[in-house]
Amino acid sequence: MAEQDGVDLILDQWRRERPDLDPSPIGVIGRVSRLARELEARLEPVYRAHGLEPGWHDVLATLRRTGPPYRLRVTDFSGALMLSSSGTTKRLDRLEQAGLIRRDPDPDDRRGTLITLTAAGRDLIDSVTEAHLANEHRLLSGLSETEQRRLADLLRKLRLSLPE
Repeated sequence: MAEQDGVDLILDQWRRERPDLDPSPIGVIGRVSRLARELEARLEPVYRAHGLEPGWHDVLATLRRTGPPYRLRVTDFSGALMLSSSGTTKRLDRLEQAGLIRRDPDPDDRRGTLITLTAAGRDLIDSVTEAHLANEHRLLSGLSETEQRRLADLLRKLRLSLPE
């Protein structure tokens, strides 16, 4: 039998207390939820070691991945970062104060703003990305490459099956 974790205990308890219910979704949802929190806790130290505050990595990496000129509209961040507009503004304020991004008026939308990665921001995200990916490889080392691909495929399938 496979090694058991805390979710197995929860499942056993529900099966004992409510045998009329099928608690099996907890086996997936409970583990994904717990795993997300545990992984986030293991990603943050790498970010901190490179001078990033919580949440900064996502913004800088999003800009860096867009390619030159490393620029996006503010509205592109709100959805991508799953933050409210005030949460996005607060994060962007801090990044701008740190000199990692720049805000410019959008020439195509007089009410819009463009967020641009500065040279300092690009240098920082380039330096942290190597360490970040090495950390992620380490975190996934308990799974073979085949298992990692299979898990990624299953998680993608689950994500795409959820209603909008």
